[in-house]
Amino acid sequence: MMFKNYNRKTSWSAQNGLIFYVVCDEDKIVGCGAIGPYWGKVDESSLFTIFVLPEYHGQGIGRKIIDTLEKDEYFLRANRIEIPASITATPFYIKMGYTYKNGISVPDEEGLIRLEKHR
Repeated sequence: MMFKNYNRKTSWSAQNGLIFYVVCDEDKIVGCGAIGPYWGKVDESSLFTIFVLPEYHGQGIGRKIIDTLEKDEYFLRANRIEIPASITATPFYIKMGYTYKNGISVPDEEGLIRLEKHR
């Protein structure tokens, strides 16, 4: 497996300052994750688009993606990091040290559970 900083920016990602990382198995993208500022703030960041292909689950790829995102400059400068998580991904993020934002453990109007980590 090879981990890469995928710096090809779309106009949306460049405008929002997102940095994308991908995990490849040969030429196949098998996982990805992104990090960027939380609504343009300097002291808060968000993790986005963290996915691993189902056939690659259980191989430590998700953990490697989180570890890499947590070494990114957006993470290191932030006092708080937020993840808009799906119901199925929430237990993984909790294992990675994230907690429910404001103690709310049910999905919001977008169907997401807001998790956060303070540094």
